[in-house]
Amino acid sequence: MPGAVMSWDLLVADYYQVLEWLAVIVALVIFVSSVDDLFIDIWYWVRRLYRHMTLQRTGKLSKLTPEQLRDREEQPMAIMVPAWHESDVIAAMIGNMVEVLEYRNYKVFVGTYVNDPATIEEVEKMTRRYKQVQRVEVPHPGPTSKADCLNFVVEAIFTHERDHNMEFAGVVLHDSEDVLHPLELKFFNYLLPRKDMIQLPVASLEREWYELIAGTYMDEFAESHAKDMVVRESVSGMVPSAGVGTCFSRKALQALVGHTRNKPFNTESLTEDYDVGMRLAQINQQSIFGVFPVTYRVRRTSWWRKDHKKEVLLDMPLCVREYFPDDFHAAYRQKARWVLGIGLQSWEQIRWRGQSLAARYLLLHDRKGVVTSFISIAAYLLVVQFIVFHVGLATGWWDAYYPSLFHEGSPWRALIYINAFFLAIRAAHRVYFTTVLYGWEHGLMSLPRMVVGNFVNAVAVARAWRMYLAYLFRGKQLAWDKTMHEFPTGAQLARKRQRLGELLQSWNAVEPGTLERAIEQQQATQAPLGRVLVSNGWLDEETLAEAIAYQADLPRAHLTADMVRSNAKNLPLELAVRHRTVSIGRNKAGRAVLAVSSPLSEAAVKEIEAAIGEPPVQRVARDGELAIALRLLRDLASGAPGASAPVPIGPLLGDMLIERGLLKKDQFEDAMRDYRPEQHGRIGEYLVERRVIERDVLEKVVQEQRRVFAEAGQAT
Repeated sequence: MPGAVMSWDLLVADYYQVLEWLAVIVALVIFVSSVDDLFIDIWYWVRRLYRHMTLQRTGKLSKLTPEQLRDREEQPMAIMVPAWHESDVIAAMIGNMVEVLEYRNYKVFVGTYVNDPATIEEVEKMTRRYKQVQRVEVPHPGPTSKADCLNFVVEAIFTHERDHNMEFAGVVLHDSEDVLHPLELKFFNYLLPRKDMIQLPVASLEREWYELIAGTYMDEFAESHAKDMVVRESVSGMVPSAGVGTCFSRKALQALVGHTRNKPFNTESLTEDYDVGMRLAQINQQSIFGVFPVTYRVRRTSWWRKDHKKEVLLDMPLCVREYFPDDFHAAYRQKARWVLGIGLQSWEQIRWRGQSLAARYLLLHDRKGVVTSFISIAAYLLVVQFIVFHVGLATGWWDAYYPSLFHEGSPWRALIYINAFFLAIRAAHRVYFTTVLYGWEHGLMSLPRMVVGNFVNAVAVARAWRMYLAYLFRGKQLAWDKTMHEFPTGAQLARKRQRLGELLQSWNAVEPGTLERAIEQQQATQAPLGRVLVSNGWLDEETLAEAIAYQADLPRAHLTADMVRSNAKNLPLELAVRHRTVSIGRNKAGRAVLAVSSPLSEAAVKEIEAAIGEPPVQRVARDGELAIALRLLRDLASGAPGASAPVPIGPLLGDMLIERGLLKKDQFEDAMRDYRPEQHGRIGEYLVERRVIERDVLEKVVQEQRRVFAEAGQAT
């Protein structure tokens, strides 16, 4: 027994000594990595202090203002959005982009794959709604790589230039989950064509305190895009693209095409954004990290009182914001793609030779994570074991050990203290930069999230190594590893409520001069603005219906004769005619659905609810479809022989009277309140009997109506 105890004690002592030697190796790696980080920190603060003392205080650094951005004439801009399985977010992203941007002279090109019908359907819907959106089809099945999708988009952009005999001043890269700032294109427009590539900061949208995985993105981007990217530009003049919020000048895009045999983006890289930034630097294209202070209005919920919300005005750089994953699996898969492209593929594709000393240093800085991510986890495991051994030593169950490498006064013990000091610096920087963007609460939460982030990064690096080794030794293809995206809802992202005319202008659906003429005509006739635009041929009905649906946040509806006939008895005809609505059945929840050309008034909803016994659900249909449907309902009610035949296509009599200024809208609506189809017959005769219009006016408009029907190829 004594021998067995002695053998156990020696075994434990040997194990403890191995732990100490491992700790020495880990401490050395951490020290080297920390010195690298400290260099970045020192450069940042020295540069910031220098600029404050020599430029800002002396007035030599003039501040760019939003007014200067707005005063510059708009150059044509293109926005490219690669999309693979983005049907959940792409429509919301495009809609928000078009609504918020303070820019008119731009075109959006969205790349989709032939085997992604859901995304194609959503993008096609956006092309019908917004004239400045164009879908670009990747002719082969996906996923391939983001670079492959972008190359087809770039080809479509150049084709558009040739077809329209014009040139885009800049091409902006975005993802389908990005939230844009209104001044983004104005900022790019101001800097073009002087700069070849402009990269905006990227920031995570604010998350709840308990969303720890997503919170790591908040912290990491807050620090890296406020400090590291600034240092990169200052040290080497090279700025890597972040894959979103990147603007390429036309000259830069053409240079990339010429440099890579007609493919501007490297299809062999999973991080084509990082790769393209490096290649632009190699061909002497000027890249900058654009920092332009703006004010954001942020709504924050108190952590202590969930019912307490406040709006905060936050000064921060103009940036691209988005939601990052809050799922461990999704997060490490996304980061594995980043590590694979930046840390591993770049060893193969971006050579050391020919690079400046500063560029080589930054390449090494980027690539160290393929090792140091494991070192962080190893350090955690070592600390846990040392704690166990020290507890054992204090309680007396273990007392046999060799002289410690970390005894008082040893260099290794000093190294531990130095690394602890470096860790404090790292933590202070993380807290500071997170606090600047998200407040002191998130600043404090960034400390535990550092630990969470280390575990996510370690698993991501392990996955990246596994994929890269499979690619090297088994020839396994590296494909676009899709991350499911989330776009802010209306509650999370305040929508700017625009008037119909402003909305149509922001969609490039009508010209300013045309809109002014339409408004003048509307004021003279009291006809709805949309009908004025359509009746004059200045706007098509489909775009008008999309605009009204978007403005009212209502779904669309498309009517058929069978749909109208089968639901004719669901709504009294007098209510249908008076409120310009038809029943189209029930939705999946069993609620009555009405098609409208514009949202019903509160009084109309209450009247219809009283008639059908439940509040209706509204969907927006084209005004012309509703005119046909109402005429069909009238014929069905009167038992007319043509009730089962195709319905004449053309405007309703009341609409024509109002649009031509022969009847005021409020007069028509007052008269229609007492109108009963089964009692009063045709609306025209009813209006004459009520002395709302004269007989000769009716006959003149009816003749014009018949002419419209005839031009449509149908008899009345």
